Amino acid sequence: MAHALPSTGDPGPAEGAGCDTSDMLVIHRLIRSSFDEAPGLIDGVADGDRGRAEIVGAHVDALATSLHGHHHSEDTVLWDELERRAPSCAIHIGRMRAQHAEMAEHLAELQAALPAWRSSGSKADAAPVRAALDGVLASLGVHLPDEETSILPVAQRAMSQKAWDRLGEAGRASVPKDKVFIQLGFILDSIPEAERQKWKQDFLPLPARVLYAIVGRRQYERYRARLYGTAA
Repeated sequence: MAHALPSTGDPGPAEGAGCDTSDMLVIHRLIRSSFDEAPGLIDGVADGDRGRAEIVGAHVDALATSLHGHHHSEDTVLWDELERRAPSCAIHIGRMRAQHAEMAEHLAELQAALPAWRSSGSKADAAPVRAALDGVLASLGVHLPDEETSILPVAQRAMSQKAWDRLGEAGRASVPKDKVFIQLGFILDSIPEAERQKWKQDFLPLPARVLYAIVGRRQYERYRARLYGTAA
């Protein structure tokens, strides 16, 4: 069973340690909601509808690329730093690395299966896509709660806010510039409405809030309408 906190063999947190890791829970919520709806989007494409298969397939491919980028940021920014600050967390970090490696295999299978389906729209070509997606979903069902219970409490105690924020910076840098507002729209929609305004005030600088209101929201809504087939 995973342990949420490091053992007493660890030194106490360094001066200035302690950070807010709630942004990771928001990202995990986005990952869950996005991948949970992907099977329905794929299954909803009529046999031979290449236009819809291209739209949905491009979206699923972007999800896979985004998840890979998120895990790459953790692999390169978080794990070594957390292990240095909380050595007894090494066993959990090793498990995270192994889960990331397994997830990378499923994501590679998914992205390898997508081009044929995007070109043909056939149900036969959709089957390998769905099989690979099922593997991704199964891995997420293990990995996300494990990270939330085994890693985040340790990071919250042991890491400084500055060190933790480097992870967020790396994640944001991996998002293509033309997809920033689209991802932000999905993030906002994944947050309960009662919490959304506070999240925007806490985590979005004023210029970003203004730009999203003026430009980004429309961009996101156009993307959603095209994805869900509701565009006029």
